[in-house]
Amino acid sequence: MITGKTLIDWGFGPGPWFTDAIAAAQAAAARGEDARAAVAAVAPKPVARRGLRGPGALPYHLNIRAENEGDAENIASVQAHMDELMRVPTVRAGAVMPDACPAGRAPGTIPVGGVIATENAIHPGFHSADICCSMALTSFGDVDPTAILDAGMAWSHFGGGGRPRGAQIRPPAEILAAMDANPFLSKLTSAAIEHFATQGDGNHFFYVGRRTSTGDVTLVTHHGSRKPGALLYKAGMALAETTRRAASPETPSHNAWIDADTAEGEAYWEALQIIRLWTKANHYAIHDLVADALGLKPVDRFWNEHNFVFRKTDGLFYHAKGATPAYDGFSADDTGLTLVPLNMGEPILITRGLDAPNGLGFSPHGAGRNFSRTAFLRAQTETPEEQLAAIRTTIDARFFSGVPDASELPAAYKNADTVRAQLAEFGLCEVVDTVEPVGCIMAGDWQVNAPWRKKKVAKDAQADAIG
Repeated sequence: MITGKTLIDWGFGPGPWFTDAIAAAQAAAARGEDARAAVAAVAPKPVARRGLRGPGALPYHLNIRAENEGDAENIASVQAHMDELMRVPTVRAGAVMPDACPAGRAPGTIPVGGVIATENAIHPGFHSADICCSMALTSFGDVDPTAILDAGMAWSHFGGGGRPRGAQIRPPAEILAAMDANPFLSKLTSAAIEHFATQGDGNHFFYVGRRTSTGDVTLVTHHGSRKPGALLYKAGMALAETTRRAASPETPSHNAWIDADTAEGEAYWEALQIIRLWTKANHYAIHDLVADALGLKPVDRFWNEHNFVFRKTDGLFYHAKGATPAYDGFSADDTGLTLVPLNMGEPILITRGLDAPNGLGFSPHGAGRNFSRTAFLRAQTETPEEQLAAIRTTIDARFFSGVPDASELPAAYKNADTVRAQLAEFGLCEVVDTVEPVGCIMAGDWQVNAPWRKKKVAKDAQADAIG
């Protein structure tokens, strides 16, 4: 009788593969063949240990220049993270965009505006939980922009959670079928339905303006893959951690990876592509709700992701954490045009990539920040209402929750002119058109009136009354 103990006595380490190995051994023994050799044939290959590189062993491209003290401090922090990140053994190249800013405190956390190329490795931590954060544009011709903003308030969905039952919109059937067939996504179809046609919070927006080239009133949305993407990220990080522990214990957990040439790696890569399709459909579901409500017909539309993993013809995996692809053929639906927003009061740039080697073929994804949200809010001398009143003199700024979020007002971001000048200075992309702002909807501080907060306020008030 061949059991798991038999295999351990033969010197094999236990694992899920033991079930198949025992069956193979018993079949070989029944045929009079070497059972131990049959086990060796299906046993996982020994994992080669890979240590961190020495500091400075692999340089990277820095496409950003300080123009003030805030810039200098921000860039120094970005460089400190990149210096550690380039030590990870799978990494082959790196670049920093003009909108770069830190995205975490743990040393070696990929910054926003960072691009990392790796060999045979997909790093979930490099694309983060907001997989496929992206931009989508639909132009409608000469129509009333205020009507589109009003429709956005009625038909889009910002804030926590998804659409309530009775108001949910199903994604395309072929996307749900693809999810159901993928081991990483098969249990996420309920989340995919609940969160479809939603935009979330933070810096995601529903922006309306006019195309400079045509005068067409244009809708641009910004959001990622919502809960389905966050759950895929969580599963990816768990799998990546098993690889890291076996292959490179020195590598920090947030820089763990999945070997791309394994069955699991191929399934994860497929899952990323399906989530990409879901996110694209999510954008256009919102655009189409607005168009249908107003009886409008799109005259132009295109989109691009800026928080994703791309595979180039060189075989490397390019992880863009808040960076826009700027090379031809980055996806099957590449139109040659990409979108770079700056802030709610500035134009959205329509750009064409220049495939700059110093950018690894990428460009900025926006204006970025020099300070965290908390640090920015702490330094403000004007109230959110005062800041909002100022921006409303130039655009129709709205917050879906009804409560302004000062950390998303223009002053919270880097100087838009500086970012625009540096994308030209470093030759990352060219601006071929703009969408000039008319108005913008963002989530706002939706947690102020969140149900859990209302319950807490009511409970505290009741306790005070009793006391």
